[in-house]
Amino acid sequence: MPPISTDDIRQAYLDFFQSKSHTVIPGARLVPENDPTVLFTTAGMHPLVPYLIGEKHPGGNRLCDVQRCVRTQDIDEVGDASHLTMFEMLGNWSLGDYFKEEAITMSYEFLTDVLGIDKKMLSVTCFEGDNDAPKDTEAAGYWMNAGMPEDRIGFLPKKDNWWGPAGLTGPCGPDTEMFYWIGEGEPHGNPEVNDHEWLEIWNDVFMQYNKTESGQFEPLTQQNVDTGMGLERVAQVMQEVDNVYETDRMKPIMDRVQRLAPQSDVRHERIVTDHIKAATFIIADGVKPGNVDQSYVLRKIIRRAIRSAKQLGIETDGSFCAQISDEVVTQYGHIYGYIKEQEKMIADTLAQEEEQFGKTLLAGTKQLEKVMADTTGSIIAGTDAFHLYDTYGFPLELTREIVSEQGFTINEDDYDIAFKAHQDLSRKGSEQKFAGGLADHSVETTKLHTATHLLNAALRIVLGKHVFQKGSNITAERLRFDFSHSEKMSDEQKKEVEDIVNKAIDDDYPVSYHLTTPDKAMDEGAIGVFGEKYGDEVKVYSMGDFSKEVCGGPHVARTGMIGHFTLKKEESSSSGVRRIKAVISGGPDAIEVATEASS
Repeated sequence: MPPISTDDIRQAYLDFFQSKSHTVIPGARLVPENDPTVLFTTAGMHPLVPYLIGEKHPGGNRLCDVQRCVRTQDIDEVGDASHLTMFEMLGNWSLGDYFKEEAITMSYEFLTDVLGIDKKMLSVTCFEGDNDAPKDTEAAGYWMNAGMPEDRIGFLPKKDNWWGPAGLTGPCGPDTEMFYWIGEGEPHGNPEVNDHEWLEIWNDVFMQYNKTESGQFEPLTQQNVDTGMGLERVAQVMQEVDNVYETDRMKPIMDRVQRLAPQSDVRHERIVTDHIKAATFIIADGVKPGNVDQSYVLRKIIRRAIRSAKQLGIETDGSFCAQISDEVVTQYGHIYGYIKEQEKMIADTLAQEEEQFGKTLLAGTKQLEKVMADTTGSIIAGTDAFHLYDTYGFPLELTREIVSEQGFTINEDDYDIAFKAHQDLSRKGSEQKFAGGLADHSVETTKLHTATHLLNAALRIVLGKHVFQKGSNITAERLRFDFSHSEKMSDEQKKEVEDIVNKAIDDDYPVSYHLTTPDKAMDEGAIGVFGEKYGDEVKVYSMGDFSKEVCGGPHVARTGMIGHFTLKKEESSSSGVRRIKAVISGGPDAIEVATEASS
């Protein structure tokens, strides 16, 4: 029997959980909407944050999906056997419905009965307990009831088997992780005793506590289950290959790279494969290369791919990236139709960035020549070499190659120190981006979230019906709102928008939502980017007769709770997209949250 394909694993997962009364919901965009905590969707739970803290989901209390994710914290590890920048995560959720026993039973059933994994190849870990929460013998007991031998159950501390809170406070709890044997000989032990011989494939998080400001862990009223399984990693296991790049959907992309490469280097071939795949999906979700936020990450990914292509001897004259992207679309377009629909735009964007980077490399070469001319002796300072990497995108290998031709070497110890400091700063920034998490749905962010609806409506009144939301980032201090518009707003237009929003606040419109289908939402004039993003049922939030928009929540119960709105700045975000930054002041310290409209 042939190995199970990636497509079959994806579908089998959805079919299985649908048979267990889960609603299959569509995956969200890679760029989160109204979520200040991350630049990209990094896990399936991020689009579900409002529902994990009590909002009612249109699909009910049992959900499952396949979520495309982008993670860049470990981007420098890409090129090994398992790290990917963009990957698909299979997830199932219980929003206050089932808990540990059913989650564990279903996980084990899917692995052993549906995928047909030999039970002896599996092991699990549970939380070992500490002063905050007891040892999770409950989860271990359910594993044994399901059929897991006791010696295959390990117990590990918080750093391994605990999730959250995402910020200083909020929902959190123990998790249980599932592993597949990758060691030599007969499977034995568990990750507590021989972790290097086990590969993690699935994680069930049990959100059962709330961490308070005083550091106490109190039982949650609504206990949730949040799970995540890496599709590519499971495909690696099921297809019996050594790494994720050999799986059936990834291998053709890497084969395309290898056919174009005069030289062979597995690490660089994998980097090109991974990065162009990620760039293809990110561009299709509306991001263009630039110098801030998601645009900057996209530019970095593309340029890293080009640098690796050069290490493979590939000519990058503007056509290379598009050829690899073409293969990405071939492999994934039947599942993610939106990348197929935008294939030409993706290719044009990649070609433009490839050509631009060629000019940047030329400028970097001139800077390197200046560094060599100014260097006393034959050793290039590590900080200078790192500056070339950080500013001009020169990898150490390229700098080393150029300077060696001129009789120089690099102080690589100093380079490593500078590079590590850069990595630490990047990881810290990533953690700060995530720090809001579930805990960040505060009074202020709820007010600002509601204000974005008023802002969107006001922009459409002043600028025209071509205006649609292209992204939103909200912290407790301000909102940032991206919208489709090609021209700089005049001072008069900005003042008019600000006045319209404040009048809507002063009018104290009631805010409520109702559940309907995407088609009916469109028919009733609700604003939203309709398409495969939405499931069979959506929430439409209405603010009097002023605003009607598809959204997840939460929002204040009346617009008068928002306070005074001040537009602070209007600027370009990317081609055809403008950005507004605004703040609010005043308003009540305590608010009511919008609820479902009575029928």
